[in-house]
Amino acid sequence: MSPRDDVPLLKGLDGEGSVQVHQDPAVRIEGAKVFSVYGKGGIGKSTTSSNLSAAFAMLGKRVLQIGCDPKHDSTFTLTGRLQPTVIDILKEVDFHAEELRPEDFVTEGFGGVMCIEAGGPPAGTGCGGYVVGQTVKLLKQHHLLEDTDVVIFDVLGDVVCGGFAAPLQHADRAVIVTANDFDSIYAMNRIIAAVQAKSSNYRVRLAGCVANRSRETDEVDRYCERTGFRRIAHMPDIDAIRRSRLKKKTLFEMPDDPDILLARTEYLRLAETLLASVDGPELLPVPLPDRDIFELLGFD
Repeated sequence: MSPRDDVPLLKGLDGEGSVQVHQDPAVRIEGAKVFSVYGKGGIGKSTTSSNLSAAFAMLGKRVLQIGCDPKHDSTFTLTGRLQPTVIDILKEVDFHAEELRPEDFVTEGFGGVMCIEAGGPPAGTGCGGYVVGQTVKLLKQHHLLEDTDVVIFDVLGDVVCGGFAAPLQHADRAVIVTANDFDSIYAMNRIIAAVQAKSSNYRVRLAGCVANRSRETDEVDRYCERTGFRRIAHMPDIDAIRRSRLKKKTLFEMPDDPDILLARTEYLRLAETLLASVDGPELLPVPLPDRDIFELLGFD
């Protein structure tokens, strides 16, 4: 048996994704480096995505961030407010996208980051993959991707269905936000399997994980060592990050306190690591069966 025979992947079902939605293969993001941010619900993906967008902007990149959550708060700290969603704006024009202008659905945030909230369907009524597809189609129709260096998809929770795996069809690299605890790592393990399933037909590969809101990283590091994954950043559980959210700002707009400077440095390093990862060697972790995760990290 090869070391990958026990991997819990749906080989061959990369999925066209969900039966509820089929992405148009002609609508691809070309030219920009594209990253999708995943992780357990409430783990801090939006905070990570927004500060990462700001870091890319500080490095001189032209950045576009797309929030893929009905909550539509992904870009909140970049713009200082909640934006209307693409799906809501399309409803207002009876889905006649040709009536929309870029300023109807794009807001410029800190550092010139272009901010879009794709939104999602009402609960239980449809597939989020449709919303992602319509958003990318709008961006291409208005030529908004032609002057973009980096695109970040901030994706809802730890959902690994075809719909919310839709950003993986556009991404170069997937980033997983985790914490130093069992539930977050369990979600990360499932996301790794989902990304690898998609990678059989698409260009997306895994970049690594960000240990977020964690004083220590021993559990994350133990998992990474066992599976062949890698931790590419550590964001400590510091109050500055919470304060920045309350003030509707990224860390790059906060006062130069020591803990804020430390966090900024880590985000800038993460941005540089991700840019390098697109042309770097492929990462091929072997996700664990449930029983093995419990034995590795679980309970006595």
